[in-house]
Amino acid sequence: MVSGILDFITSFNGALYIFAYLVGGIPFGYLLAKYIGKVDIKKAGSGNIGATNVLRVLKQKDEKLAKKLGAITLLLDALKGAIVVLVAKFLGANDFVVWSVGVFAVIGHCYTPFLKFEGGKGVATGFGVLMALIPIPTLIALIVWFIAAKTIKISSLSSLIALIAVIVSATILYPNGLPNIHTYTPLYVIAFIIFYKHIPNIKRLILKEEGKVV
Repeated sequence: MVSGILDFITSFNGALYIFAYLVGGIPFGYLLAKYIGKVDIKKAGSGNIGATNVLRVLKQKDEKLAKKLGAITLLLDALKGAIVVLVAKFLGANDFVVWSVGVFAVIGHCYTPFLKFEGGKGVATGFGVLMALIPIPTLIALIVWFIAAKTIKISSLSSLIALIAVIVSATILYPNGLPNIHTYTPLYVIAFIIFYKHIPNIKRLILKEEGKVV
């Protein structure tokens, strides 16, 4: 059994999955807030390491810096999702493996080994993966997100609406499953992880206690 695990870890696919998990686990929001904003966001606001909490927490100290670091966090979290799948494609991985790499990147962000397996919500990283693999449904979802964010001003709800939008768009545009793999399974897995991480937010939304980003 041990030799089988070692064989998998050292195999091409296993190495890609570990690479994706570790890159996905890089806590950019935590690092930027701690070393530039001088705040431990794990101990402030929602305790989340994503862009929204970076913005919310640092806004109390320096609004201009908060917006800058929030935007950088969002970009870097999305890029790490896109980069790992593009690297997998460049190295010749088959399409199912490429999608699996994307899933591992999202898992890495949500359960980062660098912060005792506590991480973010997976939205930016998930959408980075999806932008690299199914850009048209993702662009539609991002437009939906932008409209929702501007009108509702609740980050979690806007993200969940956008996630539903990408699923619906992908289903309509690819009625036989995702391109080249003919199944929606990886998309559903990514969506499930993101929804699962948002359960506390969903509870607060139901109780009308979820805060707005202003």
